[in-house]
Amino acid sequence: MLKFALLFPIYLIVLFVLELLAPVDRAVIAPWTGFLADMCGALMRLLDSSVVVHGNIIAGGAAGFAIAIERGCNGVEAVIILVASMLAYPASWRQRAIGIGVGFVCVQALNMVRIISLFYLGNWNRVWFDWFHLYVWQALIVADALVVFLLWLSWIRRRTPDLPPPATPAAPDAAMTPA
Repeated sequence: MLKFALLFPIYLIVLFVLELLAPVDRAVIAPWTGFLADMCGALMRLLDSSVVVHGNIIAGGAAGFAIAIERGCNGVEAVIILVASMLAYPASWRQRAIGIGVGFVCVQALNMVRIISLFYLGNWNRVWFDWFHLYVWQALIVADALVVFLLWLSWIRRRTPDLPPPATPAAPDAAMTPA
């Protein structure tokens, strides 16, 4: 546990610093954000032909509302937290790779639901949009990363039978039980 507590913040800092580098932004973050906008727009156009996408901006709907997917809105930060936790945990590289891949998909799938719901909330009511954008969805995306990490830990425990069982409190001695 001490090793995890030491490694997790180190991985977190390294990954967040990498994310902020201009070459990483140009080569990874910006293209990912545009792709995410395109995917959300494509899903929304299945039911709403008024939706258009320009780069990281999704516009249209009944009120002509538009949202821009920016840093902090593309799910990358939640994925970084998840990746840092999986890298810090003592597991095989294969288990980590599977966890990171599945976790990425889970976080980004929920993030797409988030973006689409925020788009329609913004078309309907700006106050609700602001509230859900600033409070509800941010907490849910981070919670999603935590749930994925906990499910991954459970999966590792089932697939690695040689791990020692978790510590449990000792059962009271029957002779010492009050009558």
